Amino acid sequence: MAEATANGLGQHALHAHEAPASGIAHAEVHQEHPIKLYLVVWAWLFILSTCSYLVDYFGLHGYLRWSLILIFMILKAGLIVAVFMHMAWERLALAYAIILPPILVLVFVTMMVFEADYTLLTRLTSFGAGP
Repeated sequence: MAEATANGLGQHALHAHEAPASGIAHAEVHQEHPIKLYLVVWAWLFILSTCSYLVDYFGLHGYLRWSLILIFMILKAGLIVAVFMHMAWERLALAYAIILPPILVLVFVTMMVFEADYTLLTRLTSFGAGP
């Protein structure tokens, strides 16, 4: 059985087995990722989780705290989706189907944050400060 590495990620070439009755070669695809890849991703997840914990440990408050927590959360989720869910090796269209919606949600949330001040100003102008 011939074995070759296709691109350095441990993807092995096809293993051809002769079919005894028909003489047609049967191909079996076998793909393995090196353990080093999973250990590196695990280490990065540990580092990012530690940084997220340190945000609370150092007592950061306000927008800085939430921005850092969200950044660490998105980075961890991206690593998990890319490596453990094998999205790094999928078709580009499928990757866009997973990556594009969260990006659009962030854009819309940002638009709502900027729009909130205008909406509050309009309500205060039209209806007064309240009882």
